[in-house]
Amino acid sequence: MPKGNGNRMKKVVVLTGAGISAESGLKTFRDADGLWEGYDIAEVASIEGWHRNPQKVLEFYNMRRRQLAQAQPNAAHRALKEMERYYEVVIITQNVDDLHERAGSSRIIHLHGELTKARSSQNPQLVYDIGYKDIHWGDTAEDGSQLRPHIVWFGEAVPMMEQAIAEVEQADIFMIVGTSLVVYPAAGLIDYASPHIPKYVVDIKRPDISWRRYPHLHMIEAPATEGVPRLVKELCPQANC
Repeated sequence: MPKGNGNRMKKVVVLTGAGISAESGLKTFRDADGLWEGYDIAEVASIEGWHRNPQKVLEFYNMRRRQLAQAQPNAAHRALKEMERYYEVVIITQNVDDLHERAGSSRIIHLHGELTKARSSQNPQLVYDIGYKDIHWGDTAEDGSQLRPHIVWFGEAVPMMEQAIAEVEQADIFMIVGTSLVVYPAAGLIDYASPHIPKYVVDIKRPDISWRRYPHLHMIEAPATEGVPRLVKELCPQANC
């Protein structure tokens, strides 16, 4: 079992994006010029859109929740779970789906919220597990306010960012899977990783970043379902994935 300083288990921190879930049939955020299933992203994924037309936003996320109920974790999700046998693994995901959870990963930080939860539109601390159920206009939290998706929209702060930064700073290995590294603040997490640790990017195309800035950065140009199991095999040859 790989060990770090003081014989502790080495820590692998993995940043995942839409590319890892796309192979489970979930469309990526930027599939078609700002449109998603015919919806304008600015209208359904921003706090301004919520204030303008909350019923439309609820309809959009209800549709996404139904799609998620039909999706299954893929080989990339399962390989990251398998890696827990050999490393301390922390997954930081930009995705709002629950595929990492369903694959069995034990430590997951959702930067952009969770589709299977709802929260008060007034108090962000009032959060409820709803699974794959719809949220209807008129459904309220215990404070009487309308329930909204537990999603971090454009125009809102990312409350889990500080915790994510702390994990990246402690990483012995940093992996980036299925993200173009253009959505901030998540894209900036790579800058918190030690310059001395190995970093791996798994994606079907190279992110548009300055590669010279990051020593020890390795590219695996492949879909997540191919590249992640291959990388896990490389990092832990005993892995069954």
